[in-house]
Amino acid sequence: MTGTALPQACPYGDAVDLDRYPINEPASPAYRALVQTCRDQLGRHGAAQLTGFLTPAAVSQMLALAGRLAGQAWASDQAHTVYFEPADDSEGPDHPRALLQHSAKKAIACDQIPAAAPIRRLYESDDLTGFLAAVLGKPVLYRSADPLDALEIAIFGHGDELGWHFDNSEFSVTVMYQQSQAGGHFDYCPRLRGEHGENYPGVQQILHGGTGGVLRLPASPGTLAVFRGQHALHRVTPVSGPRPRINSVLTYGEHPGMRLTELTQKLFYGRTA
Repeated sequence: MTGTALPQACPYGDAVDLDRYPINEPASPAYRALVQTCRDQLGRHGAAQLTGFLTPAAVSQMLALAGRLAGQAWASDQAHTVYFEPADDSEGPDHPRALLQHSAKKAIACDQIPAAAPIRRLYESDDLTGFLAAVLGKPVLYRSADPLDALEIAIFGHGDELGWHFDNSEFSVTVMYQQSQAGGHFDYCPRLRGEHGENYPGVQQILHGGTGGVLRLPASPGTLAVFRGQHALHRVTPVSGPRPRINSVLTYGEHPGMRLTELTQKLFYGRTA
């Protein structure tokens, strides 16, 4: 007698609120509506947020994991320009390419995150990859092939921050686990530069303390965010107090086999792999 195969359990079903965010049902009207909502947010604000995407239980598991692995995290502290290029004062000391920013954080690399961790099971699912491709209007996305940088847990303790910068990649995907006691705010200025111009005067104004056009993105625990960071100047303000800011960064691209250079691996993670 031939039996009927039972449906396989969703490998991340305990980690995502699939009632609100049915990323495992791409043929459903609810999925299509969710994709359109995210596209609308990206169009209006340069960022899309899915509040409560991760379940409270998964958030708790990730915070416990971050606590256990914090001692193995690589602490980086560096000065850089907003373009992550060598400082260039040929146009004057106040030009955006000459002004240095400060970034410091602790990073837990992908190869340190257990396969059973909620965020790793979610990251390695084709469902999430396909959903993000749909949101971003891409025919296909690929997960990073970098054993260190594909998925990280970032910890911002007292005094840590990310200075103002533009991303080298078109977009970034983050999941928030815990906001810091004070500071640690995500500020950004969407569409400050474009494909055909750097808008140096606008960038310079922000770097000198201007607030025009700067938005602050609130992020509660469990929120997944998709952000267009290549054209938006953004930062994480300095953290203060004993409770750190903890989140994950999930890396994707439009081509298979993406990896950091060995130099960049050493800069972000203190080693190569």
